[in-house]
Amino acid sequence: GTGAGMGTLLISKIREEYPDRIMLTFSVVPSPKVSDTVVEPYNATLSVHQLVENADECFCIDNEALYDICFRTLKLTTPTFGDLNHLVSAVMSGVTCSLRFPGQLNSDLRKLAVNIVPFPRLHFFMVGFAPLTSRGSQQYRALTVPELTQQ
Repeated sequence: GTGAGMGTLLISKIREEYPDRIMLTFSVVPSPKVSDTVVEPYNATLSVHQLVENADECFCIDNEALYDICFRTLKLTTPTFGDLNHLVSAVMSGVTCSLRFPGQLNSDLRKLAVNIVPFPRLHFFMVGFAPLTSRGSQQYRALTVPELTQQ
């Protein structure tokens, strides 16, 4: 596989070519509960340095937390990578919503960075998202206020 090498090389080359551009990443942290690939922890560890140096905003997503959300909150007995990817895509869509639609708040990546990055090297964030719905139940599920607050 390409592992951490390909992604970090890409980030490094983009930073060299476009040093004035803001770079936002969504990084998925591996877990042995989801995948048993031996080199995943090494790839994640080796890529952190490049993320510190070359990314301006990094949203970290824990694979084990995604699995637990699918299992406990969404009541999926055997979550698949499709289910995990569905949650990640919903989070990515929510974070970048202000970039894609007109509005006053955080209308570009630079404004977003100014508002949430306290120091240049402290640009790693955990995401929170509600409502959590599985892929199959989106069409017919209506959430109440107590259900939303418990998520």
